[in-house]
Amino acid sequence: MIRSSLAAAFVILPTLASASDATAPVREIMAVVTQNWADVEDGDDNPPDYVDYFDARFLERLYSRDFVAKYREAARYPAYDDGGSPFDYDVIAMGQDGCPINDLKIEPAPPVDGVTTVRTTFDNTHCFGERAPDWKPAEVDFAVIEENGKAVIDDILRPQDGDPGSLKAEMEEIAKMGANPPAAADSGSE
Repeated sequence: MIRSSLAAAFVILPTLASASDATAPVREIMAVVTQNWADVEDGDDNPPDYVDYFDARFLERLYSRDFVAKYREAARYPAYDDGGSPFDYDVIAMGQDGCPINDLKIEPAPPVDGVTTVRTTFDNTHCFGERAPDWKPAEVDFAVIEENGKAVIDDILRPQDGDPGSLKAEMEEIAKMGANPPAAADSGSE
């Protein structure tokens, strides 16, 4: 009887251990965000390179197939002429200017319908001086799903003013506008 219980435990334990950690891809990306926004010493002639959250090595491992497809479609329409990203700002730090990331918290919610929302909060405005009395830390939520037995990011949400701030929706809009650009403005001819 003890042997059968032990045998059952050895069958169940690997299954429990293989359940994916929804925070794993978020922690990896937030480590890159923190690195990208770290202070650089004055006079440092070799600051670290900015790391793209959507470079090939991350796209292959950390994002869902649907997210990757939407990103690749949006990337056909880069924000700048020299190519690269479809975004003209840091989509996680939510801006072009900011301070080093302070007080980072990563908290998963219980999964709902196969999606675990991993909420991150952080302070990236502490170096700007005095803040409004109703100031709150930045919040970025990651919708994490499981694909092929591992946790992957399916969307990045930047909730503000009642809008969920879906990055997938933003990428769809970039692709739509890129594929169907507005007509060129009238060049002044009558």
